[in-house]
Amino acid sequence: MTAPLEPVLMDELDRDFTTHRLWQAKDRDAFLAEVAPRIRGVVSRSAVGADAALMQALPKLEIISIFGVGTDKVDLAAARQRGIRVTNTPDVLTEDTADYAIGLLLALARKIVAGDRYIRDGHWKTKGIMPNSTRVFGKKLGIVGLGRIGQVAAQRATAFNMEISYSGPREKPNLPYRYFADPVAMASHVDFVILTCPGGPETAGLVNAAFLKALGPGGMLVNIARASVVDEDALVAALTGGTIKAAALDVFPNEPNVSDALLALPNVVVEPHIASTTEETRRAIGALVFANVKAHFSGAPLPSPVT
Repeated sequence: MTAPLEPVLMDELDRDFTTHRLWQAKDRDAFLAEVAPRIRGVVSRSAVGADAALMQALPKLEIISIFGVGTDKVDLAAARQRGIRVTNTPDVLTEDTADYAIGLLLALARKIVAGDRYIRDGHWKTKGIMPNSTRVFGKKLGIVGLGRIGQVAAQRATAFNMEISYSGPREKPNLPYRYFADPVAMASHVDFVILTCPGGPETAGLVNAAFLKALGPGGMLVNIARASVVDEDALVAALTGGTIKAAALDVFPNEPNVSDALLALPNVVVEPHIASTTEETRRAIGALVFANVKAHFSGAPLPSPVT
């Protein structure tokens, strides 16, 4: 195990397997050298993944089971080359993550977090009614990455009578939303943007200065995807200079560290990467991770293979 997991999952792995906790090793390289001849499986969080160096250090590795959907931290090419199976946990976190995306949009536009802080800081008593917020109902929403989570977020947004547009690598003609091949063109058309796309080189820095300029001074950005999708320096500049109005972020480049530049801004809502962290979803993710590992070592088909 490369990182701490849900206690129930760790208990199940301890019960059925001989486990080794890599994150507790004082000397990582020495630890890997010691256990390498016995390691046939890796369980890792999506934010940690498994790179080619880790695979190289484990010559008997057969399976990498990821706790989460994202595989951008896994060297899939190296895994395929060595015949290592990789699994993740799609579907089980879709609904909760989409709920959270809409929750962040509401918190941002309607100043829910700011309102809480306004009272706690005593401003309601001293300054009176706080400034107006922004309507969500009937506005235009753009979604970057209309996969499982993006589609459910779009369904949620229709309850607010929002006009939905999306951008991604390909159009999905079966869906009743407007498609933009160019994400910058989409940004110029909408009031709000939610990022639900995968990470990786294909989307790195997709939200850049041009994208933010297109979104405009009334625009708001919600990121529940990967931090790599957003050029953080460009975002800070846009938020500071009024290029866009506000942003809500659940992911950051160097978690759990968040840049002081972001934290200093009043028009940012920051959350500790918790879009999918309901008790129900975490149990379901853990169960699927365990099911993939058990299936592999019993010779059964993998429930959710990536490679």
